[in-house]
Amino acid sequence: MIYEGKKKIWSDYQKDIPDDHYFYVRSCIRQTFFPASEAAFLEITRNRLGKDVFETEHHTTCGGIAYHCDTIPQETSMTIIARQFALMHKYGYENFVCSCVTSFGLYCETLEAWREFPELKEKIAENLLKSCGLEFAVPKVLIHSSDLIYKYRNPIAALAKFKLVNKKTGKPLRVVEHIGCHYSKMFPSKGVGGAEYPYVLIGMIEAWGGEIIDYPERRHCCGFGFRQYFVQANRGYSLANTNKKFESMEPYNPDMIITNCPGCSYFMDKWQYVIAEMNHKTYGEDGHGIPVFTYEEVAGLVMGYDPWDLGLQTHLVGPEPVLDKIGIPYDSDAKYKGVNGKNIGKPEEVDCIK
Repeated sequence: MIYEGKKKIWSDYQKDIPDDHYFYVRSCIRQTFFPASEAAFLEITRNRLGKDVFETEHHTTCGGIAYHCDTIPQETSMTIIARQFALMHKYGYENFVCSCVTSFGLYCETLEAWREFPELKEKIAENLLKSCGLEFAVPKVLIHSSDLIYKYRNPIAALAKFKLVNKKTGKPLRVVEHIGCHYSKMFPSKGVGGAEYPYVLIGMIEAWGGEIIDYPERRHCCGFGFRQYFVQANRGYSLANTNKKFESMEPYNPDMIITNCPGCSYFMDKWQYVIAEMNHKTYGEDGHGIPVFTYEEVAGLVMGYDPWDLGLQTHLVGPEPVLDKIGIPYDSDAKYKGVNGKNIGKPEEVDCIK
């Protein structure tokens, strides 16, 4: 093996992640699916790591779902994105951090298009000025929020109260990492490690004590695929893709799954119920599914945050098997209590999956 060549290839997929001063934009679907994850991101980066992470209530969706579903033209999406960048510039920031993988891919696509077609860039700047009265600007650095947690994975490990280790056996938890397609497959050089060997989640898991599991369909899509799911008649394709991944990982007995995409987290969690209902099969232990986590949730768990403050009660596949293995304490009676102890309602029990 020519190691110098390998080092050169790997160096092409390293990423410049600034040390501080970030303009943060949330995700429209993450705020619905996993609102506590974004809150945990801000809590960890601002309050525990002491970083300047700014957000404004004036930012909006990037328009990515509408764009990928062909309901708005590309120039409309680009003008929405230009407004996001203009807000960043207005508040004095250069480092743009987005929470959503779909947004990240679309931002990368837009910046590349503006670079290749300056006349398009000028048209969008004109649209922005006419519609919003804002000055056109582009970020100095564009990163995804998982990049930031990856960058500070070792400081987080230094603050950790728990490791991704089975307290009874002393062995690392077996972890499946799943990377959102729009993070690394569209523009491999924009993600840490490229498309085939993305390291952004692996780095976290290794730093926090877990063991990464390789399996044949590791880089296969989660099954979301926009048109696969949003067109109701196509949802069988979405389910089939997810089912293929679970069948492939089953022989390796993973303890948990970590993802960096809101759609991936959602579908790999929810489709386990559907598969159990349809096929009477579960992929976890003793009739459980395999718990699925966002990277912020995993960071919060090792740092000792309450699982319910991290929003783990919103997952269909219960996180308790992982919490028990690690030895993380939790109050079962508080699982479905919201602010000020108010009961938010408990889901109906189902027979197909624990």
